[in-house]
Amino acid sequence: MSSRTEILAKIKNNQPEFRPLPSEDLIFSGSGGDYTDRDNIQENTETFRTVLTNIGGAVIELHNLAEVGAYISAHYGEGQRIISTLAGLSSLCSPGWENDDPHDLENVALAVIGAHFGVAENAALWITEELMQQRVVPFICQQLAVVLHKNKILATMHHAYDQIGDAPYGFGAFIAGPSKTADIEQSLVLGAHGPKGMTVFLLTEEER
Repeated sequence: MSSRTEILAKIKNNQPEFRPLPSEDLIFSGSGGDYTDRDNIQENTETFRTVLTNIGGAVIELHNLAEVGAYISAHYGEGQRIISTLAGLSSLCSPGWENDDPHDLENVALAVIGAHFGVAENAALWITEELMQQRVVPFICQQLAVVLHKNKILATMHHAYDQIGDAPYGFGAFIAGPSKTADIEQSLVLGAHGPKGMTVFLLTEEER
């Protein structure tokens, strides 16, 4: 069996389960509706976790932002530069970084930001400039952490685009997992041109 035939056979035998397409009413509605049905929260969470893990990221469930701060303090040593756009984590961060020249952020060990929502089917997170403070933040840091409440995970990209279709924003990006490339000899390398790792802190405590 040739290498080509072997590769195609493996692909054929490892196809994901077929899922029904969303209705045309959803795709073209632009309603920005709420698709975080409580009955689907656990299913979306598990799908999101599985996909993100498979593409090199990690999911950690915590109750609230205070626990996120405690986790970061326990796992990142003194002397490492940490920045965050979240007010609740300001005590861990270098002060005044928001006004730095973007090039001066190259030594950031960990950046912690929020996301508007996540997407279960591909573990993508929708993040706009208002949540980044500076556009370069999620792309220049060594490690990226994103804080998201678990009820903000949508099932599919169709739901995601329905959310943002008419929303006002300047710069925005879907980010899924750490930076990666397989251009050289088809060998997967993480952190080639961006964060070496990505952690999503999923909060379980009810929002108020």
